[in-house]
Amino acid sequence: MGDRLCDRLGAILADGVPRVCSAAVALIAVDGRLAAAAATGELVRYADAEENLAPERPPAQHDSIFDLASISKLFTTAVLLSLTEEGRLGLDEPVATWIPGADGRITPRRLLTHTAGLTPTRRIDLELPGADASERMAAMLDTPVTHPFGGPYLYSDVGMVMAGRVAELAGGETLDALVRARITGVLGLADTGYRPAALPRIAATEWKPERQGPGPGPSGCVRGEVHDETAYALGGVAGHAGVFATAGDLLAFGEALRLGGGPVLRPESVTEMRRDQGAEGAPFRHGLGVRIGDPAIVGPLTGAFGHSGFTGTSLVVDPARRLTVVLLTNAVHPVRGRDGIRDLRHAVAAEALRLHDFAL
Repeated sequence: MGDRLCDRLGAILADGVPRVCSAAVALIAVDGRLAAAAATGELVRYADAEENLAPERPPAQHDSIFDLASISKLFTTAVLLSLTEEGRLGLDEPVATWIPGADGRITPRRLLTHTAGLTPTRRIDLELPGADASERMAAMLDTPVTHPFGGPYLYSDVGMVMAGRVAELAGGETLDALVRARITGVLGLADTGYRPAALPRIAATEWKPERQGPGPGPSGCVRGEVHDETAYALGGVAGHAGVFATAGDLLAFGEALRLGGGPVLRPESVTEMRRDQGAEGAPFRHGLGVRIGDPAIVGPLTGAFGHSGFTGTSLVVDPARRLTVVLLTNAVHPVRGRDGIRDLRHAVAAEALRLHDFAL
Protein backbone atom coordinates (compact mmCIF):
# COMPACT_ATOMS: atom_id res chain seq x y z
CA MET A 1 0.00 0.00 0.00
CA GLY A 2 1.66 3.19 -1.15
CA ASP A 3 2.08 6.05 1.29
CA ARG A 4 1.02 8.50 -1.43
CA LEU A 5 -2.32 6.74 -1.85
CA CYS A 6 -2.91 6.68 1.90
CA ASP A 7 -1.94 10.34 2.14
CA ARG A 8 -4.56 11.14 -0.48
CA LEU A 9 -7.31 9.37 1.48
CA GLY A 10 -6.08 11.03 4.67
CA ALA A 11 -6.36 14.44 3.04
CA ILE A 12 -9.97 13.68 2.09
CA LEU A 13 -10.81 12.83 5.70
CA ALA A 14 -8.89 15.81 7.05
CA ASP A 15 -10.98 18.09 4.87
CA GLY A 16 -14.08 16.93 6.78
CA VAL A 17 -12.64 16.89 10.30
CA PRO A 18 -13.78 18.55 12.51
CA ARG A 19 -16.23 20.38 10.24
CA VAL A 20 -18.35 17.25 9.48
CA CYS A 21 -17.28 14.95 12.29
CA SER A 22 -14.73 14.91 15.07
CA ALA A 23 -13.30 11.51 14.03
CA ALA A 24 -13.12 9.52 10.82
CA VAL A 25 -11.59 6.24 9.69
CA ALA A 26 -11.72 4.99 6.10
CA LEU A 27 -10.51 1.82 4.38
CA ILE A 28 -10.56 0.93 0.70
CA ALA A 29 -9.89 -2.60 -0.55
CA VAL A 30 -9.29 -3.37 -4.23
CA ASP A 31 -9.61 -7.01 -5.25
CA GLY A 32 -9.30 -8.09 -1.64
CA ARG A 33 -6.15 -6.11 -0.88
CA LEU A 34 -6.06 -3.02 1.29
CA ALA A 35 -5.29 -0.15 -1.08
CA ALA A 36 -5.69 2.83 1.26
CA ALA A 37 -6.34 3.48 4.92
CA ALA A 38 -6.64 6.65 6.95
CA ALA A 39 -7.68 7.77 10.42
CA THR A 40 -7.92 11.31 11.70
CA GLY A 41 -9.58 13.45 14.34
CA GLU A 42 -10.53 12.92 17.97
CA LEU A 43 -12.83 10.28 19.44
CA VAL A 44 -14.18 12.84 21.91
CA ARG A 45 -13.82 16.47 20.92
CA TYR A 46 -16.67 18.31 22.61
CA ALA A 47 -17.73 18.60 26.23
CA ASP A 48 -21.27 19.80 25.52
CA ALA A 49 -23.79 20.68 22.82
CA GLU A 50 -22.31 24.18 22.52
CA GLU A 51 -19.08 22.64 21.17
CA ASN A 52 -16.87 23.65 24.04
CA LEU A 53 -13.76 21.49 23.80
CA ALA A 54 -13.41 18.50 26.10
CA PRO A 55 -10.42 18.51 28.46
CA GLU A 56 -9.26 15.12 27.11
CA ARG A 57 -9.47 14.43 23.37
CA PRO A 58 -8.11 10.99 22.49
CA PRO A 59 -7.05 10.65 18.85
CA ALA A 60 -8.84 8.40 16.37
CA GLN A 61 -6.86 5.32 15.38
CA HIS A 62 -7.30 2.64 12.74
CA ASP A 63 -8.66 0.31 15.43
CA SER A 64 -11.15 2.83 16.86
CA ILE A 65 -14.68 1.56 17.35
CA PHE A 66 -17.76 3.36 16.01
CA ASP A 67 -21.50 3.05 16.47
CA LEU A 68 -22.59 1.64 13.08
CA ALA A 69 -26.23 2.75 13.48
CA SER A 70 -28.29 1.39 10.56
CA ILE A 71 -25.45 -0.65 9.11
CA SER A 72 -26.60 -2.98 11.90
CA LYS A 73 -29.46 -3.86 9.55
CA LEU A 74 -27.01 -5.76 7.34
CA PHE A 75 -26.07 -8.00 10.26
CA THR A 76 -29.73 -8.68 11.00
CA THR A 77 -30.25 -9.48 7.34
CA ALA A 78 -27.34 -11.91 7.25
CA VAL A 79 -28.64 -13.69 10.35
CA LEU A 80 -32.12 -14.03 8.81
CA LEU A 81 -30.71 -15.37 5.56
CA SER A 82 -28.55 -17.90 7.41
CA LEU A 83 -31.69 -19.11 9.21
CA THR A 84 -33.50 -19.51 5.89
CA GLU A 85 -30.62 -21.65 4.66
CA GLU A 86 -31.26 -23.99 7.58
CA GLY A 87 -35.00 -24.08 6.93
CA ARG A 88 -35.82 -22.36 10.22
CA LEU A 89 -37.85 -19.66 8.47
CA GLY A 90 -39.06 -18.72 5.04
CA LEU A 91 -38.69 -15.27 3.57
CA ASP A 92 -42.29 -15.36 2.41
CA GLU A 93 -43.86 -16.94 5.49
CA PRO A 94 -46.09 -14.71 7.64
CA VAL A 95 -44.20 -13.35 10.64
CA ALA A 96 -47.30 -14.34 12.63
CA THR A 97 -45.73 -17.81 12.56
CA TRP A 98 -43.33 -16.52 15.21
CA ILE A 99 -45.18 -13.44 16.50
CA PRO A 100 -48.80 -14.34 17.26
CA GLY A 101 -51.14 -11.47 16.53
CA ALA A 102 -48.91 -9.83 13.93
CA ASP A 103 -50.53 -8.73 10.69
CA GLY A 104 -50.76 -11.87 8.57
CA ARG A 105 -49.54 -10.09 5.45
CA ILE A 106 -46.15 -9.19 6.87
CA THR A 107 -43.28 -11.47 5.85
CA PRO A 108 -39.52 -11.29 6.44
CA ARG A 109 -39.08 -10.25 2.81
CA ARG A 110 -41.45 -7.30 3.31
CA LEU A 111 -39.53 -6.28 6.42
CA LEU A 112 -36.16 -6.45 4.68
CA THR A 113 -37.42 -4.41 1.72
CA HIS A 114 -39.31 -1.84 3.83
CA THR A 115 -42.59 -2.57 2.06
CA ALA A 116 -44.62 -3.86 5.02
CA GLY A 117 -46.43 -0.56 5.54
CA LEU A 118 -45.03 -0.05 9.04
CA THR A 119 -44.34 3.41 10.41
CA PRO A 120 -40.73 4.61 10.05
CA THR A 121 -40.07 5.14 13.75
CA ARG A 122 -41.67 4.73 17.14
CA ARG A 123 -40.30 6.40 20.25
CA ILE A 124 -41.18 3.58 22.57
CA ASP A 125 -39.03 5.12 25.31
CA LEU A 126 -41.33 8.15 25.42
CA GLU A 127 -44.52 6.10 25.10
CA LEU A 128 -43.58 3.73 27.93
CA PRO A 129 -41.14 5.64 30.15
CA GLY A 130 -41.38 3.22 33.06
CA ALA A 131 -41.39 -0.02 31.10
CA ASP A 132 -38.57 -2.54 30.82
CA ALA A 133 -37.01 -3.68 27.55
CA SER A 134 -39.28 -6.72 27.16
CA GLU A 135 -42.43 -4.64 27.62
CA ARG A 136 -41.20 -2.13 25.08
CA MET A 137 -40.37 -4.89 22.60
CA ALA A 138 -43.88 -6.30 22.97
CA ALA A 139 -45.30 -2.88 22.19
CA MET A 140 -43.03 -2.51 19.15
CA LEU A 141 -44.20 -5.86 17.80
CA ASP A 142 -47.79 -4.72 18.23
CA THR A 143 -47.28 -1.76 15.89
CA PRO A 144 -50.06 -1.87 13.26
CA VAL A 145 -49.71 -1.49 9.51
CA THR A 146 -50.73 2.13 8.89
CA HIS A 147 -49.26 2.78 5.43
CA PRO A 148 -49.91 1.07 2.08
CA PHE A 149 -48.86 -2.56 2.32
CA GLY A 150 -46.54 -3.79 -0.42
CA GLY A 151 -45.22 -0.36 -1.31
CA PRO A 152 -44.23 2.22 -2.00
CA TYR A 153 -40.96 1.86 -0.14
CA LEU A 154 -41.13 3.34 3.37
CA TYR A 155 -37.95 3.04 5.41
CA SER A 156 -38.95 1.56 8.76
CA ASP A 157 -36.83 0.99 11.83
CA VAL A 158 -39.92 -0.58 13.36
CA GLY A 159 -39.91 -3.22 10.63
CA MET A 160 -36.26 -4.07 11.24
CA VAL A 161 -36.88 -4.34 14.97
CA MET A 162 -39.54 -6.89 14.08
CA ALA A 163 -37.10 -8.64 11.74
CA GLY A 164 -34.59 -8.94 14.55
CA ARG A 165 -37.18 -10.41 16.86
CA VAL A 166 -38.23 -12.94 14.20
CA ALA A 167 -34.58 -13.97 13.98
CA GLU A 168 -34.46 -14.50 17.74
CA LEU A 169 -37.62 -16.59 17.81
CA ALA A 170 -36.64 -18.68 14.79
CA GLY A 171 -33.01 -19.02 15.89
CA GLY A 172 -33.67 -19.73 19.55
CA GLU A 173 -31.14 -17.17 20.82
CA THR A 174 -30.91 -13.46 21.44
CA LEU A 175 -29.95 -11.33 18.44
CA ASP A 176 -26.54 -10.45 19.83
CA ALA A 177 -25.80 -14.16 20.34
CA LEU A 178 -26.98 -14.94 16.81
CA VAL A 179 -24.75 -12.22 15.32
CA ARG A 180 -21.82 -13.52 17.33
CA ALA A 181 -22.38 -17.19 16.43
CA ARG A 182 -23.26 -16.71 12.77
CA ILE A 183 -21.20 -13.71 11.68
CA THR A 184 -18.58 -12.19 13.96
CA GLY A 185 -17.35 -15.46 15.44
CA VAL A 186 -17.16 -17.09 12.02
CA LEU A 187 -15.26 -14.20 10.45
CA GLY A 188 -13.11 -13.49 13.50
CA LEU A 189 -14.47 -9.98 14.02
CA ALA A 190 -13.31 -9.53 17.60
CA ASP A 191 -14.28 -5.84 17.81
CA THR A 192 -17.79 -6.11 16.36
CA GLY A 193 -20.98 -6.55 18.36
CA TYR A 194 -23.61 -5.01 20.54
CA ARG A 195 -22.84 -3.30 23.87
CA PRO A 196 -19.06 -2.99 23.36
CA ALA A 197 -16.55 -3.37 26.16
CA ALA A 198 -13.46 -1.62 24.73
CA LEU A 199 -14.63 1.79 25.91
CA PRO A 200 -11.44 3.90 25.52
CA ARG A 201 -11.35 3.06 21.78
CA ILE A 202 -14.96 4.10 21.09
CA ALA A 203 -15.92 7.31 19.31
CA ALA A 204 -18.41 9.53 21.10
CA THR A 205 -21.76 10.36 19.52
CA GLU A 206 -24.41 12.86 20.50
CA TRP A 207 -24.41 14.88 23.70
CA LYS A 208 -27.54 13.90 25.64
CA PRO A 209 -27.72 15.33 29.14
CA GLU A 210 -30.32 12.75 30.19
CA ARG A 211 -27.91 9.89 29.54
CA GLN A 212 -24.63 9.16 31.26
CA GLY A 213 -23.43 5.82 29.98
CA PRO A 214 -20.49 3.63 30.97
CA GLY A 215 -18.03 5.23 28.58
CA PRO A 216 -15.33 7.70 29.64
CA GLY A 217 -16.04 11.27 28.69
CA PRO A 218 -17.83 14.41 29.80
CA SER A 219 -21.17 14.03 31.57
CA GLY A 220 -23.91 13.62 28.99
CA CYS A 221 -21.53 12.43 26.28
CA VAL A 222 -22.89 9.21 24.76
CA ARG A 223 -19.93 6.88 24.38
CA GLY A 224 -20.07 3.11 24.54
CA GLU A 225 -23.88 3.05 24.39
CA VAL A 226 -25.97 2.90 21.25
CA HIS A 227 -26.89 6.37 20.03
CA ASP A 228 -30.31 5.36 18.65
CA GLU A 229 -33.00 6.07 21.24
CA THR A 230 -35.19 3.10 20.34
CA ALA A 231 -32.35 0.60 20.40
CA TYR A 232 -31.24 2.06 23.74
CA ALA A 233 -34.77 1.71 25.10
CA LEU A 234 -34.79 -1.94 23.99
CA GLY A 235 -31.66 -2.69 26.00
CA GLY A 236 -29.03 -1.90 23.38
CA VAL A 237 -29.76 -4.88 21.11
CA ALA A 238 -32.18 -4.45 18.22
CA GLY A 239 -32.59 -5.39 14.58
CA HIS A 240 -32.19 -1.88 13.26
CA ALA A 241 -29.29 -0.46 15.29
CA GLY A 242 -26.84 -1.21 18.08
CA VAL A 243 -23.83 -2.87 16.43
CA PHE A 244 -20.40 -1.30 16.99
CA ALA A 245 -17.31 -2.15 14.94
CA THR A 246 -13.89 -1.12 13.74
CA ALA A 247 -13.34 -0.24 10.11
CA GLY A 248 -11.21 -3.36 9.66
CA ASP A 249 -13.95 -5.64 10.93
CA LEU A 250 -16.58 -3.99 8.77
CA LEU A 251 -14.29 -4.28 5.75
CA ALA A 252 -13.96 -8.03 6.38
CA PHE A 253 -17.75 -8.37 6.57
CA GLY A 254 -18.14 -6.41 3.34
CA GLU A 255 -15.50 -8.53 1.63
CA ALA A 256 -17.37 -11.68 2.64
CA LEU A 257 -20.49 -10.31 0.96
CA ARG A 258 -18.52 -9.21 -2.11
CA LEU A 259 -17.08 -12.69 -2.55
CA GLY A 260 -20.40 -14.51 -2.26
CA GLY A 261 -20.98 -14.84 1.47
CA GLY A 262 -18.65 -17.60 2.54
CA PRO A 263 -18.29 -18.72 5.25
CA VAL A 264 -21.30 -16.78 6.60
CA LEU A 265 -23.80 -17.30 3.78
CA ARG A 266 -24.22 -19.40 0.67
CA PRO A 267 -23.67 -17.68 -2.68
CA GLU A 268 -27.35 -18.05 -3.60
CA SER A 269 -28.34 -16.18 -0.43
CA VAL A 270 -26.06 -13.26 -1.28
CA THR A 271 -27.36 -13.30 -4.85
CA GLU A 272 -30.89 -12.93 -3.48
CA MET A 273 -29.74 -10.22 -1.07
CA ARG A 274 -28.29 -8.23 -3.98
CA ARG A 275 -31.22 -8.82 -6.33
CA ASP A 276 -33.54 -5.88 -6.99
CA GLN A 277 -36.68 -6.85 -5.04
CA GLY A 278 -38.89 -4.39 -6.92
CA ALA A 279 -39.58 -1.92 -4.11
CA GLU A 280 -40.89 1.25 -5.72
CA GLY A 281 -40.64 4.86 -4.61
CA ALA A 282 -37.02 5.00 -3.42
CA PRO A 283 -34.14 6.88 -5.09
CA PHE A 284 -32.30 3.54 -5.34
CA ARG A 285 -33.06 -0.10 -5.96
CA HIS A 286 -33.55 -2.29 -2.91
CA GLY A 287 -32.35 -5.80 -2.24
CA LEU A 288 -32.84 -7.74 0.96
CA GLY A 289 -31.63 -5.36 3.65
CA VAL A 290 -29.26 -3.58 1.25
CA ARG A 291 -29.57 -0.53 -0.98
CA ILE A 292 -28.37 -0.85 -4.55
CA GLY A 293 -26.96 2.30 -6.12
CA ASP A 294 -27.93 4.56 -3.22
CA PRO A 295 -26.84 8.02 -4.41
CA ALA A 296 -26.23 9.12 -0.84
CA ILE A 297 -23.28 6.76 -0.40
CA VAL A 298 -22.04 5.22 -3.67
CA GLY A 299 -20.99 8.41 -5.46
CA PRO A 300 -19.50 7.35 -8.80
CA LEU A 301 -19.65 3.63 -7.88
CA THR A 302 -22.93 3.12 -9.72
CA GLY A 303 -24.46 -0.28 -9.13
CA ALA A 304 -22.66 -0.84 -5.82
CA PHE A 305 -24.67 -1.99 -2.81
CA GLY A 306 -24.46 -1.32 0.90
CA HIS A 307 -25.95 0.82 3.63
CA SER A 308 -25.39 3.99 5.60
CA GLY A 309 -25.77 4.76 9.28
CA PHE A 310 -27.27 7.85 10.93
CA THR A 311 -24.14 8.37 13.02
CA GLY A 312 -22.17 9.03 9.81
CA THR A 313 -21.09 5.55 8.76
CA SER A 314 -21.27 3.72 5.44
CA LEU A 315 -20.33 0.42 3.81
CA VAL A 316 -20.19 0.23 0.00
CA VAL A 317 -19.52 -3.04 -1.83
CA ASP A 318 -18.91 -3.00 -5.58
CA PRO A 319 -18.47 -6.54 -6.91
CA ALA A 320 -18.14 -5.41 -10.54
CA ARG A 321 -15.12 -3.24 -9.69
CA ARG A 322 -13.88 -5.59 -6.93
CA LEU A 323 -14.09 -2.76 -4.37
CA THR A 324 -15.12 -2.59 -0.72
CA VAL A 325 -15.25 0.85 0.89
CA VAL A 326 -15.72 1.63 4.58
CA LEU A 327 -16.21 5.05 6.12
CA LEU A 328 -16.77 5.37 9.86
CA THR A 329 -17.42 8.75 11.45
CA ASN A 330 -19.26 10.24 14.41
CA ALA A 331 -21.03 13.02 12.51
CA VAL A 332 -23.64 13.37 15.27
CA HIS A 333 -21.05 14.48 17.84
CA PRO A 334 -21.93 16.62 19.70
CA VAL A 335 -25.27 17.25 17.94
CA ARG A 336 -27.09 15.80 14.94
CA GLY A 337 -27.70 17.76 11.77
CA ARG A 338 -24.11 18.62 10.85
CA ASP A 339 -23.63 19.26 7.14
CA GLY A 340 -21.23 17.56 4.77
CA ILE A 341 -21.42 13.80 5.42
CA ARG A 342 -22.84 13.09 1.95
CA ASP A 343 -19.98 14.97 0.30
CA LEU A 344 -17.44 13.14 2.45
CA ARG A 345 -18.94 9.77 1.50
CA HIS A 346 -18.84 10.72 -2.17
CA ALA A 347 -15.23 11.86 -1.93
CA VAL A 348 -14.15 8.54 -0.37
CA ALA A 349 -16.10 6.60 -3.03
CA ALA A 350 -14.46 8.68 -5.76
CA GLU A 351 -11.05 7.89 -4.31
CA ALA A 352 -11.97 4.21 -4.37
CA LEU A 353 -12.80 4.50 -8.06
CA ARG A 354 -9.45 6.19 -8.71
CA LEU A 355 -7.66 3.38 -6.87
CA HIS A 356 -9.54 0.85 -8.96
CA ASP A 357 -8.48 2.59 -12.15
CA PHE A 358 -4.90 2.89 -10.82
CA ALA A 359 -4.80 -0.89 -10.24
CA LEU A 360 -5.89 -1.76 -13.77
